[in-house]
Amino acid sequence: MCLAIPGRIVEVYDSAGLHMGRIDFDGVMKEVCLAYLPEAQIGDYILVHVGFAISKVDEEEALRTLDALREMGELAAELESDEADILQPPGSA
Repeated sequence: MCLAIPGRIVEVYDSAGLHMGRIDFDGVMKEVCLAYLPEAQIGDYILVHVGFAISKVDEEEALRTLDALREMGELAAELESDEADILQPPGSA
C-alpha cells in the first residue's frame, strides 16, 4: 500500500529546473519534488506521495499521523518502498 507520509521541509532548492526539497521523515531524510507546492517553505509539514509533495498539513496533524504509522509499523515500510521511486518532472511519463 502506498500512503502519503508527512514530513518536515529542512531545505528548499532548485535542481534541473525543478523546485525540490530535503524532507525529514521522522529522522529519515529524502529528496522530494515540491513543484506542486511552490509556496512550501523550510519548516512546513507536507504530505508526500511517491516522491512528490501533494499538500501542506499542520504540525500537530503531521506528528499525530507519524505516531499512528509508527504504532502500525507502517512508517519504515512506506519509506523503504519509496527508495525505488524515480523522481520525474511533473507531467512527464
